[in-house]
Amino acid sequence: MKELIEYIARSLVDDPSQVQVAAIRRGPETIIKLHVAKSDMGRVIGKSGRVANAMRALLNVAAARQGKQVSLDVEDPR
Repeated sequence: MKELIEYIARSLVDDPSQVQVAAIRRGPETIIKLHVAKSDMGRVIGKSGRVANAMRALLNVAAARQGKQVSLDVEDPR
């Protein structure tokens, strides 16, 4: 599922080399953390968060097929 988010994010942004995806296990849930360049945050989040929510929906479908719980966290660049 980490690969799915990385593929989608790299397809959306202007600078794919800045895309970083990390998966963190917390109990039964896996948290996918997505970091992109500051200039690409708008592309990943989208108007009113629509792109980020669509990515979360795809992630939830993929996780449900595997019987897992996953959430997506789009974080500010460092």
